[in-house]
Amino acid sequence: MRLDIFSVGLALGYLLGQGMADEVDDLAARGLENRRAYDAEVGGERTCTLENAAVRKEWNALADNEKREYIDAVLCLQKLEPIWPQTEVPGVRSRFDDFVALHIVQTPTVHGTANFLGWHRYYMWQYEQALRNECGYTGYQPYWNWATYADDPLSNPMFDGSDLSLSGNGAPTDHGDVTIAPGLVVPSGTGGGCVTSGPFVNMSVNLGPMAPIMPNIQPNGDGLSHNPRCLSRDISAVVSQSLTKTSDIVELITTKEDILSFQNYMQGDIASGFLGVHGGGHYTISGDPAGDFYVSPGDPAFYFHHSQIDRVWWIWQNLDPANRLHVVAGGTSMFGPSTRNGTVDDPTDLGYLGEAYRLGDLLSTTDGPFCYIYG
Repeated sequence: MRLDIFSVGLALGYLLGQGMADEVDDLAARGLENRRAYDAEVGGERTCTLENAAVRKEWNALADNEKREYIDAVLCLQKLEPIWPQTEVPGVRSRFDDFVALHIVQTPTVHGTANFLGWHRYYMWQYEQALRNECGYTGYQPYWNWATYADDPLSNPMFDGSDLSLSGNGAPTDHGDVTIAPGLVVPSGTGGGCVTSGPFVNMSVNLGPMAPIMPNIQPNGDGLSHNPRCLSRDISAVVSQSLTKTSDIVELITTKEDILSFQNYMQGDIASGFLGVHGGGHYTISGDPAGDFYVSPGDPAFYFHHSQIDRVWWIWQNLDPANRLHVVAGGTSMFGPSTRNGTVDDPTDLGYLGEAYRLGDLLSTTDGPFCYIYG
């Protein structure tokens, strides 16, 4: 069932009542009104409007039955046969793995690039469509508001290890501090081993590792062979307290006026020791595969993190839609100077997972193939 814009107000009201609303939610509400005014000014016939768009909600705003339905759909996706041929990706074992494989293969051209935000928006939407169309999920992809439990992410019901969580932390291991990059070291957390409870306690991570940060995990070639192992995590309050507080998100949204500075600050610069909220969310979860730049979608929590990334971009766009809704900037490769700058006319191709679109058609959540907003 689609939810109209009034349901967004109800969702925000719930967050406020639970003490979960913050300044970012205020910016989201202001941006939504700006977007309404912009759409009215532009005019014209629209198939998707703010009133009939689907609403993606924060995980903790979902009812128990909605959480169960989502979890069941992910478990279903992990049992379905892959569509990616094993002749190309020998390790793929499920439809869930299809999305991990795509991220591994395309990582060099969709990070630190002009298409980072648009590509991930489309990627996330295709994952949502697979849950809905292949596994009977009737809701939409929830997001993880990092800031709500930034002081203590393990207190977030998302990670409490209950049947209605995304499973919890890994078992305690003596693995030492984690070096994300030279000079960028995160103290060892309280986990590091296999997750011990919750819906994904027995799931198999089949692909990777490629660029693991955990000192007790070694890379495995190109990451595409079959390498089954447990889902492990080392959830870190040190990272979340440093990078994904409300003030960090507000600074990103309110002080970056152009798309290049916005996306660069969001993604951070590992070489200089700054992770941004993007790295902050990934390395809050850490472990294997969440702490692996290439293989991170192998942890079901990835999709909640990147829905929040998409939401933060959506808020930023809506605050000035005339100047922010249809712009891209940056190169076309994350490795060294790009041969050229990306443009809105660049093709965005998900291979076996989705048809190609112009990047410019993926910049609005209510245009192109999309019709959703955030609540």
